[in-house]
Amino acid sequence: MSGSILDRLDSARAAAKLGGGADRIAAQHAKGKLTARERVDLLLDAGSFCELDTLKQHRCQDFGMADKQFPGDGVVTGYGTINGRLSFVFSQDFTVFGGALSETHAEKICKVMDRAVEVGAPVIGLNDSGGARIQEGVASLGGYAEIFWRNVQASGVVPQLSVIMGPCAGGAVYSPAMTDFIFMVKDSSYMFVTGPNVVKTVTHEDVTSEDLGGAVTHTAKSGVADLALENDIEAMVQTRRLFDFLPLNNLETPPSYPCDDPADRAEPSLDTLVPENATQPYDIKQLIHKIVDHRDFFEIQPDYAKNIVIGFARMEGRTVGIVANNPKVLAGVLDIDSSRKAARFVRFCDCFNVPLVTLVDVPGFLPGTTQERGAIIKHGAKLLYAYAEATVPKLTVITRKAYGGAYDVMSSKHIRGDINYAWPTAEIAVMGPKGAVEVMYRRQIDQSADPAAETARLEQEYRERFANPFVAAERGFIDDVITPSRTREHLCRALRMLANKSVQRPFKKHGNIPL
Repeated sequence: MSGSILDRLDSARAAAKLGGGADRIAAQHAKGKLTARERVDLLLDAGSFCELDTLKQHRCQDFGMADKQFPGDGVVTGYGTINGRLSFVFSQDFTVFGGALSETHAEKICKVMDRAVEVGAPVIGLNDSGGARIQEGVASLGGYAEIFWRNVQASGVVPQLSVIMGPCAGGAVYSPAMTDFIFMVKDSSYMFVTGPNVVKTVTHEDVTSEDLGGAVTHTAKSGVADLALENDIEAMVQTRRLFDFLPLNNLETPPSYPCDDPADRAEPSLDTLVPENATQPYDIKQLIHKIVDHRDFFEIQPDYAKNIVIGFARMEGRTVGIVANNPKVLAGVLDIDSSRKAARFVRFCDCFNVPLVTLVDVPGFLPGTTQERGAIIKHGAKLLYAYAEATVPKLTVITRKAYGGAYDVMSSKHIRGDINYAWPTAEIAVMGPKGAVEVMYRRQIDQSADPAAETARLEQEYRERFANPFVAAERGFIDDVITPSRTREHLCRALRMLANKSVQRPFKKHGNIPL
């Protein structure tokens, strides 16, 4: 082999590694951002990255583009390992044409997505792009559509993770929106369909990119993104951490790790976690941390719809998905946002064989015109649909209130919860004592000589009848009433028992979830 050919190869590889050049790399660093290759190096195990299409270049001849060629065409693609497990990755390079997507740029992304589905491994996209490459017109738009189609085909087959590490606007936002999880970097990333200038022209609103579509906006207000992270390094660290909870594909079970945290570990403090006053709040995260392995809980969307808590943990070394009403926020009530948040998480867990542990303390659905006009009926039905559809092991623990339709929705026995436990403090009823008495005994109270005393007496009578789990247990709706301190032990045993659960459902193309 001639030296000139090898020299040419070395020169082309060096040019690809340099991206848009030293000046543009320096500008990227000046913004507090890493380059596309630096991000890949942080994300994957050292020395594991195998790059694909390193030398691929665009084919555009218009607007002087023929003289502007960069090997790799603005995206680094390939595969490697994260803690020894295979993953495919693409990382957009903002130093090359602002990371704008061309036809060939899209072809590179599509290639790794196709390989990922074929071999059964997750796809992680590191997004840092100005959007479609204008010089290529419809060819660029077609590239986006090819990616979108693959997002849909891969959905439920392999996990798809998106990390937004720069601009993401227009059509570019829809690929991340169809992936399973979205992380964003504070102050350097944003997502929106139309930017601030267009918004000002159309609606006359003055808004910054950060307020319109920044990391805080999408993790705390819209719920589009799952985590807002401080910088690129933390984003890669947390992406690796999430990856460790997930199976490689829908035919595998989640990874299992050695665990020296005893399954029968008791937590005496849980016996007093629920206050004696039924209206007094407590933080459900205390319960979560005390029952999972080594108190390690990876919370998803911690800043959005805080009245429900979702995330991943391990029990006896195996991944579980946690869904928990949080009485510390809005009394743990279900509303539009919390229903949507939990429903999507439940469906993800069901797609990828992750058992569900549901912790229930819910007084019902949030009343009011805002909720009704916002379609709480349909949004609440999403969560109901997700639980009823799920065939993974489903374990439920009712800690205190389980009222009305919300009791049914939260993985009750009636929608095929596998094992349903209740603490002695559980209250399972159509509604709380005050509302129930007002409905059932309104005339009797009005005709009483002392309405206040009669109301109090009837409320106490109702409370004694329903402010306990025994009526439900007598009917088999609760499998056992357990001591709170032994919750971890009961859950670990039940998960072991359900490890080989198999459910056969009637054939259908797919259901019609109330969207």
